[in-house]
Amino acid sequence: MKLFTKGLLLIAIPSVIELVLLGAVFDTQEAAVRAAQGEQNSKQILWQASSLVDPLLREAARVRTGIALDDPSFIDRHAVWTEFADRIALLSQMVADNPVQLARVDHMRAAAYAWRAEAGDIADALRAGRSVAWARAAAATLPPEIETVRSELAGFMAEEARLDARRNASWRATRARLQYALIAAVLGSMLVWGVTAAVFARNVGRRLAALGDNARRLGDGVRLAPALSGNDEIAELDAVLHQTSVRLVDAEREQVTLKQQLQGRAADLAHANEHLRQETQDNEMFIYSVSHDLRSPLVNLQGFSKELQVSCDDLRARIDAAGLPADEHRRVTELLDGDVDESLQFLRQAVARAAAIIDALLRISRAGRLEYRWQRVNMGRIVERVLVGLDAVPDAARIDVRDLPPAWGDPAAIEQIFGNLIENALRHLDPQRAGRIEIGALDVRADGQGPAAPVRVSAPRTRTYYVRDNGVGIPEAWQPKLFRAFQRLHGGDSGGEGIGLALARRIAERHGGQMWVESAEGVGSTFFVALPEQPLRAA
Repeated sequence: MKLFTKGLLLIAIPSVIELVLLGAVFDTQEAAVRAAQGEQNSKQILWQASSLVDPLLREAARVRTGIALDDPSFIDRHAVWTEFADRIALLSQMVADNPVQLARVDHMRAAAYAWRAEAGDIADALRAGRSVAWARAAAATLPPEIETVRSELAGFMAEEARLDARRNASWRATRARLQYALIAAVLGSMLVWGVTAAVFARNVGRRLAALGDNARRLGDGVRLAPALSGNDEIAELDAVLHQTSVRLVDAEREQVTLKQQLQGRAADLAHANEHLRQETQDNEMFIYSVSHDLRSPLVNLQGFSKELQVSCDDLRARIDAAGLPADEHRRVTELLDGDVDESLQFLRQAVARAAAIIDALLRISRAGRLEYRWQRVNMGRIVERVLVGLDAVPDAARIDVRDLPPAWGDPAAIEQIFGNLIENALRHLDPQRAGRIEIGALDVRADGQGPAAPVRVSAPRTRTYYVRDNGVGIPEAWQPKLFRAFQRLHGGDSGGEGIGLALARRIAERHGGQMWVESAEGVGSTFFVALPEQPLRAA
């Protein structure tokens, strides 16, 4: 039998018994509520009836005063009868379910209104100046109508007092039955559920205990007890535990194998990193050596080109002094001033270009080998020094410097970064509109990176700076290779050797930061630089 079926049976039996007990409790409670309401109504009726005759007595006193003083103003008081009418109407509503009491209320109303009519006749006679001798003798005592009201009211209140005593006794008895019913329901419910719990413990508790024991054995890595019999959910869970135990044993074997493979891969990775570091160092040394070795031939070429220029000038002077024929002099002069001079100029330009490339290679190689002087850097002063050292700024260009928080790094290297970025922005301003360059820092975020910063694992906390321009912009297809060495977006129209951005990015990465760009062609570009804002653990 499934646990669901067992549970339904174990819940259904005590639930039916509880419903029966609750039904009895609810019936008793409803009777107690009705008794309490009746007892409360009796109290309200007695209180209301006790003050019913007061307005009539006050009106009788006013009538006697009016007769004695021959003044009808004492009698004509509508407020008294309004109060009486409200009270007698409320009393009628409260005893509407009792015909005897309702008849007494009607008698009191009729007697009171008869007295009201007589008082009205007296008031009319006083106003008209007629004699009221017939009323003077009767005014010495209470009117018979009021006596009737008082008599009926006494009987009414006696009956209500009797009913109130009976209702009060009924309410007490009902409340006692309700208490006994509640106690019986609670004790019965506890007894029923106690028996149910005992049955459940005997039938299911032992199986759950065995299941829990197997679960503990599985957690401790101990061999499990034999599987439980039966086809309920507990037996199915126990079977799953046994299957899990088998799978855990297989997983432990696989874990040992994977751990060995991981250790081997880690050793291979460490070897590859060391090999890569050595190759990088060898490449830097190779670039440095080749750059130095190429300087001597370039110096020689530059010297020989100057010597050739001197020789050509001396030859031109000798030809002028030789007195050659005009045609021959013209051909020799055209040769010296044309082809030879152009070739020498091309040679000098090629030597200068090669020298610039060699210098760029040397700067790249030095960027990976320089030892940085780590300190807290005032970024505002760094940018100020860069702006002071600029060769020329176009008159139509404007450079705005925002607040620049400090960073951590090498001042000279960081100055080189911003120098390259600002010169690059000036170089690529749009001549069709006034240029504007903005230098600032992004707000500090929880991750320390800018809005488009690449995701880095375990990156140091950085501060992101930017150099924004409204220049010609960079096509999207060129942006991935923008930071490669000797990549020049605008070809010969752009000055420089094409290593400024590559060098700046390498310096930023050596600081533990990064560099990236956001650009739109025809709109402008924004270069972001993330630099550490606190000392690094390892430089």
